[in-house]
Amino acid sequence: MTVLRVTHTTTYTYKRPVEFGQHRLLFRPRDSQDQRLLSSSLRIFPEPSDLFWIHDAFNNCIAVAEFDAESDSLRFETDIVLDHKPQNALHFRADTEARIWPFAYDAEILPDLQAVIARQYEDTETSTWARRFVDPSGVTDTVRLLETVTHAIHNDFKYIRRGNPGTQTPEMTLYSLSGTCRDYALLMIEAVRSLGFAARFVTGYIYVPSRDTGERLGGGATHAWVQVFLPGAGWVEFDPTNGIVGNRDLIRVGVTRTPRQAIPLWGTHSGSRIDFLAMDVQVNVTAADTPPLLSESTPEAP
Repeated sequence: MTVLRVTHTTTYTYKRPVEFGQHRLLFRPRDSQDQRLLSSSLRIFPEPSDLFWIHDAFNNCIAVAEFDAESDSLRFETDIVLDHKPQNALHFRADTEARIWPFAYDAEILPDLQAVIARQYEDTETSTWARRFVDPSGVTDTVRLLETVTHAIHNDFKYIRRGNPGTQTPEMTLYSLSGTCRDYALLMIEAVRSLGFAARFVTGYIYVPSRDTGERLGGGATHAWVQVFLPGAGWVEFDPTNGIVGNRDLIRVGVTRTPRQAIPLWGTHSGSRIDFLAMDVQVNVTAADTPPLLSESTPEAP
């Protein structure tokens, strides 16, 4: 068991006091057998007039804040502690047919997976690139195929930090051989979808256990990676930015069909665009010394 603590602060600054519209936050980790939320707090300045929680279409937990005060700054501070159990290997417990690609999803679950099998981009470059990792004999080990795609992006592409929001198209990432973690995740999702896999986008955090032995990419900010559904193994994590297979050091917060649906914080303000000065994001993930008792600092949370 590893107890991890995440502190995440986002601050917006403006030229003058402005009014704020509704803001939605995706920051609360998804409870599961491999990660269990121990404590969570959310502080917002200025204080919202209303704060409530909902589950979105993907069952992610969303905090919704509404405001009635003007301010020249807006700050969100979150503090999360969770019990994280790394799973370093991909294990099939059933369905031996899925061990070899290509395979077919069972007719009973196929309707539930169709939305994350369908591609968002129909460019031929991505599907051609994905086919490079298929055994020409026509029989390909499923795990080896997905691991090879993951490591190819990690080894062959240059990681960059990009200030402008949004995600590159897979074609742009292939052309430049560079991108952010969101770009890499989208490229891998579209690549494996072109091979018939069900894949979805994951947003969360990454724990960097030792900065002395080489910092993992994606630390100091929110991180993004991929889940692929494999019969007998379920949803399995693949992080092409760091070449990670399994959930090791990955803290899952939200899962979505597209990167646009996984924005950690979004909202509006009144006035002109020139009123906006800057956004500053600070994320720190550390190992906690001792696990705290289960607590919840925001009583509105479920």
